[in-house]
Parts: sequence; C-alpha cells; structure tokens
Amino acid sequence: MQWSERYRPSCFAEVMGQNLAVEKVKKFIKDFQKNLHDAKKAIIFYGPPGTGKTTIAHVIANETNSEIFELNASDLRNKEKLHEILRPAIEQKSLLGRGKIILIDEVDGISSVDRGGLEELLLLIDSSSYPVIITANDIWGRKLNSLRKKSEIVQLKEIDYRIIRDLLIEILRRENCFIKGNILTNISVKAKGDLRAAINDLQTVAGMRGYSDILIDERNKETDIFSALRMIFKGKPHNDTLKIFDSVQMPIDEIILWLEENIPLEYGGEDLAKACELLSKADIFKERIYKQQYWRFLVYENIFLSYGISASKNSNKNYAGGFTNYKKPMRILKMWMNNQRISTKKSITQKYAKYVHIGEKRALKEFPLLKQILLNSVVQKELKLSEEEILYLKEPAGS
Repeated sequence: MQWSERYRPSCFAEVMGQNLAVEKVKKFIKDFQKNLHDAKKAIIFYGPPGTGKTTIAHVIANETNSEIFELNASDLRNKEKLHEILRPAIEQKSLLGRGKIILIDEVDGISSVDRGGLEELLLLIDSSSYPVIITANDIWGRKLNSLRKKSEIVQLKEIDYRIIRDLLIEILRRENCFIKGNILTNISVKAKGDLRAAINDLQTVAGMRGYSDILIDERNKETDIFSALRMIFKGKPHNDTLKIFDSVQMPIDEIILWLEENIPLEYGGEDLAKACELLSKADIFKERIYKQQYWRFLVYENIFLSYGISASKNSNKNYAGGFTNYKKPMRILKMWMNNQRISTKKSITQKYAKYVHIGEKRALKEFPLLKQILLNSVVQKELKLSEEEILYLKEPAGS
C-alpha cells in the first residue's frame, strides 16, 4: 500500500500545516449544518498539488459521519453529463442513512470544453441539500468568476519543509525504518511544499539500497501568482528569484499589473520608489519588444520584474513577517468595465443607425446629441433597448 494513502489524515487534528484552512472549513460546516440564511452551499479548496485539498474533503466526511460522493470534473465537462450523474447524487439521500458530502475534484477542467457545464453546476449547487466541496489548482480564471461568488474560497498553501520533515520522521518510526537526517531534509526541501510527493519519495528511498548516495530531483511545479508575489516581496533576492515567473502560467503583461497593484502593500518610502522605477523600466522594455520586435530584451524585462523588485527593499528592514492579502489588479477590472461600456454604447448606436437608416460611424459621432432623444421611453421601446442599455443612457455625462 502507498504510504501516502496509509498515512492520509482521518481527522482535523491530523491535518498539518493548514491551520487557517482547517478553521475556515470548520466554520463552513458549522454554518451549513445550522442552515443559516446566508450560508453558502459550496466551498472551494485551491492550491498546488499535494497540499491536502482532496484529503481535507475526506476528513470532513469522517468528522461529520457522512458518505462521500466523489466526482472528477474532467469526466463531467458538459451539461448533459452533469445533469445525468451529479443531479441524482445531490437529490438522493444517503444509502446508509447518514449525511452526504459531494466532492468535485479539479473543477479547473469543467468549463474548458462545454460552456453549459459550469452553468449546470451552479444550478445544482443552488438546489443541493448537501455541502458541495470543490477542488482546483487555480480558481482565479475569468470563467470561474460566477462559481467563486457562490462559494467559500479556502487557499491551501505549500507546506513548510520542516513540517514535512517531522511527518516523514513519524512515518519512518511507524514503519520501523531509519533514514539519515540529511536525506530527510533533502526530500522535504526538494518536494517544494508537496507533502504527497515527499511521502512517495520517502517510500521509494526506504526501499532502495545505498539510498544515502541518491539525490531527489527538485520537482518542476507551476507556481501560482500569489506564491510568486510572496517570494518576490518577502524573500531575499538570489539566483532562483530570476526564475520565479517562468513557472507562473500567466502572460507577462498581466504579471506586471499584479506587481503594480501590490507593490504599495509591501514597500514604502524609498523602497517603494525604487520598485516602481524598476517596474516602469520593465514596461519600457515591453513596449520596445512589441514595437521594434527586440525579443532579446525579454531577459531585461524579467530581471527588472523579479530580482530587481525583490532587491528594492532595504535589507535592514524586516519584510519577511506577517501576512499580506494580495489584491487582484484593479486596472484589469477597470479595463473590463470600460470595454463593457463601449460595447453597450455600440449596441445602442447600431440599433439606432439601423432604425433611421444611417451609418454606424455617423451615429457614434452624433451620440452626445442622440442621447437626449434616446432618453425618451417611447423611443427606447421602439428600438427595443435592453435594461442595461437604458441604464447606460441615464448615467451622467463623463461617468
């Protein structure tokens, strides 16, 4: 039997390195059981692989004496499958007369193929009389926005290597095995917060002869943007700092926006000025790359964004302590809102231009004058304007 399965936690007390997440989970279950009016019916665990997302779902089932109905979202990518498999699980009572937990693993894959899959899942969550637990490696995709609004969101962080090492020692004690301390430390550090991977490596090493000579390869894992920001802002700059954004699955333009939004939350005074100056230089190189096709400048852009901003902080100040709640870039939201407003304006002018038989360009040019006409309720009805379009017309000029 795999040691990762044999030593999987069965209760909250055995879940290590995720204290804040466990407290949030306990509150979610308590509120759900009280049937509070504003209690959410779903909870999302997100974070890197091996941090305990699925394990905590099984722990909840054990702690609440519930049957667990487990599905993988990759098998339920369309509306019909969700309706066929998930709806009966939500509507039927437990065969054993106990409570029930609905677990949907890897929800990241549910909206990538069929647009109806996510909408159906949201409807099923609303109608569920059982808590729905959802896991994801990355929950911040735009397509999952509606799911986030309906769910409690709990981040599971990479587990500290010292906690991993202590757990490995305990497993060896139970298995009556011995491995040198430096090898255990090597396994713990190279796992990069992935407890399951560390336990699997431990079992492999324990079954080999001459294990003292082996080296555990560092795992090439993706890094979420929040972890990357913590390493930049709170860590000391070193050679690995230059590679931080290589494993973040996000366009460099969006990474710049994340840094721009969160630098003021970490730095102040001269440190803030230095970091902002380097950010502006990275933006200059970005424009040169796009306009002049000087792709060799990518290396400089990356240096400014990673090592440069990390090195901007005063080494005499303590930036390592405390938790910072990093924010999603407001510029992205503002750009989206502006695009929505432009789209609404265009749809109004298209309807007007078609009705009075003029060109759309002329209608757009004359829009400030047309707006007064379009405020008439009879005209709005004749053009079949939507509520969103009518609200847009009622907004003050310049808003």
